[in-house]
Amino acid sequence: MKRNQLLCNSFNHTGRRMWDPNTSNTMKERDTSNSTRAAEDCVSVSVAFPLIMMITGLVGNALAMLLVYKSYKKKENRRKQPFLLCIGSLALTDFTGQLLTSPIVISVYLSNRQWSKVDPSGNLCAFFGLSMTMFGLCPLFIANAMAIERTLAIRTPHWYASHMNTRATKIVLLCIWSGVLAFALMPIAGVGQYTLQWPGTWCFIGTGDQNAPGNIFFASTFASLGLVSLFVTFTCNLATIKALVSRCNAKSSASQSSKQWGRITLETMIQLMGIMCVLFACWSPLLVIMLKMISNHTSAEHCKTSTEQGSDLQKDCNVFLTAIRLASLNQILDPWVYLLLRQILLRKFCQVANAVSSCSHDGHKELPMILETEMNKAEG
Repeated sequence: MKRNQLLCNSFNHTGRRMWDPNTSNTMKERDTSNSTRAAEDCVSVSVAFPLIMMITGLVGNALAMLLVYKSYKKKENRRKQPFLLCIGSLALTDFTGQLLTSPIVISVYLSNRQWSKVDPSGNLCAFFGLSMTMFGLCPLFIANAMAIERTLAIRTPHWYASHMNTRATKIVLLCIWSGVLAFALMPIAGVGQYTLQWPGTWCFIGTGDQNAPGNIFFASTFASLGLVSLFVTFTCNLATIKALVSRCNAKSSASQSSKQWGRITLETMIQLMGIMCVLFACWSPLLVIMLKMISNHTSAEHCKTSTEQGSDLQKDCNVFLTAIRLASLNQILDPWVYLLLRQILLRKFCQVANAVSSCSHDGHKELPMILETEMNKAEG
């Protein structure tokens, strides 16, 4: 196993197994045969990662869209329609992003990581980079819209009820999609560039070429917009949690309403904390490493030569690759954090917890209905 791993690493860095010219022909043939098998093993192992991510992401987001559609059609959920529109749009955005990018990555892996075989003209690289930018920023901005919507619903319910509607939500979502698309098209218009990234299986924003017009501006703007989005989401979610806790404490501790609000507050706090943890864990490494590489005038497309130079660039490139995989993982986790986790796992957990605490059979049956009614009031 260790020998195959060494062969795999050598093949990835140089494209061929290094051998001593003074060795015998038999050893050369055996080494070449081992290199070929190791290369095939690398491809087979590597392609499993994007394939599993694509299937998991598509299934999760498709399930989320189905649940949102069913909830959206219910008359009793009219006050929740703006929130449901945001969740459905987030799932649709993540679904489309994975549908456009994952098959390309899988094709490159199946071609022994030779991008030129899949994209001899280079146009596919620009499309891939545009898709990565478009479907990277859109979920962040939609998360902002959802965080702001939730804050307004909890802190200013009267203003929210009179001003927030599905038409306004659709306008906001349309502005997000069109604005991010216009930004992602800037390299096509000559400002910035999309380049092939280490290890040659994906394309993204170049960070090191100072000669490309507007390249540093475009890359730093992307990273800055992402960090601002994280900050806005974090601030709004904290404000929502604070408002929920204050509203819960304001109620009489002896009343049934207070107990219901305690459950609602705990459930919502868990969800909001989960949202913040997932966003920061998935996106902050990529955005920070991008700013670092921009300040150092380095780029991941130079990683193929860094092993020969023995520099620290290869470490940054490996971190950058891990960071982009974490950001891609966010597309898989989004539907579970925003919708599936809350409606399936958390409510089942509340039911099981109340059953264990010797609640009456009738009260246990009525609990989900009570929680749903109170949650509608809290979000509407």
